[in-house]
Amino acid sequence: MRIIGTLRELDDTRGAVRVEDVYNTDIDDLWQACTSPERLARWIAEVSGDLQVGGTVQAVFTSTWSGPLRIDVCETPHHLLLTGEAGTADESQIEAWLTAEGSRTRLVVEERGLPTDQLHFHGAGWQVHLEDLGRSLTTDATVHPEGWSEQAASPTWHRRWSELTPAYQTAKH
Repeated sequence: MRIIGTLRELDDTRGAVRVEDVYNTDIDDLWQACTSPERLARWIAEVSGDLQVGGTVQAVFTSTWSGPLRIDVCETPHHLLLTGEAGTADESQIEAWLTAEGSRTRLVVEERGLPTDQLHFHGAGWQVHLEDLGRSLTTDATVHPEGWSEQAASPTWHRRWSELTPAYQTAKH
């Protein structure tokens, strides 16, 4: 089983998860897959709202996580920074960097501000999301045809997350 994420503690209670992969598509296509509501719904989340810097979007992820995310940085096609639970003790940030590597594109995603005792769950979850992104790039349809909601994760996402979680639990951080 290939692990693509790393976990690290930021302080006594909060940590970060970082995942990355290289995709067989150009940077503009990958940017669209990571920022367009129609493309996001194929692999990670349904989003709606004010899709501009300073705006807030409402998201429902395939993992069941849902809530508002503020768009702090959107530098097409290289950098995206989102803040969830802004101004609260549970504030977290999701940051993505895209880098062209010839005809391919590297995507690095880091989520910071996560409870340290739950990093392994998030590491496994982000790996599944990036694997789902890869599958969505090879089709023009959702990789979660069975759907998902705030109450029920995508069965496909959940099965793979359950497979990966033990490996992330034993990973050093």
